[in-house]
Amino acid sequence: MIKSIVFDFGDIFINLDKEATFKELAKLGVDQITDDILAIAHQYEKGEISTDYFIDFFHENFKINKSDLVRAWNAILLDFPKHRLQFLKELVASNKYRLFLLSNTNEMHIEWIRNNWGIELFQDFKNCFEQFYLSHEIHFRKPNADIFEFILKENKLKAEETFFIDDTLENTIVAEKLGIKTWNLIPGEEDVVGLLMKKELNA
Repeated sequence: MIKSIVFDFGDIFINLDKEATFKELAKLGVDQITDDILAIAHQYEKGEISTDYFIDFFHENFKINKSDLVRAWNAILLDFPKHRLQFLKELVASNKYRLFLLSNTNEMHIEWIRNNWGIELFQDFKNCFEQFYLSHEIHFRKPNADIFEFILKENKLKAEETFFIDDTLENTIVAEKLGIKTWNLIPGEEDVVGLLMKKELNA
């Protein structure tokens, strides 16, 4: 019986354009995503380096100024359909499940979201969750198994009683190996508001 639900953030609640940042960086002279860029991005996502250090990396290597880098980096972020928030609030009101958010989110992205949504909407959303886990704050990132082990241990959750929703297959595969039930949601074809229809949730 499922007692807890863990949600990803991007393309589950907020819509993303995953190619937009690459396209914008290409306009700024970063026409290839190298291993070094991926490594620095993963470090930033885990909170191992500061925003200033991250921006300086692009400035020093590609002569990109701060405002252009911030704009390009945040180009991935789109809208937050309000029907998803309404669904989430109804799920909270049902009091059937413990709800958690677990997201690979860096400081620049969450700052953009706070500013774009406004603090009232952001807090309204955040308050729907028992815990709001962002990779740059907890220093773990998906798909590493340790991030799932962390949330299970930290909240005394049983894997077989936990349901995880993510749009990235690699993340759900790792969670499944730990015994967590999963839904690899396909953006554009599925919507999180269909959650209660999933047979795995009601098994």
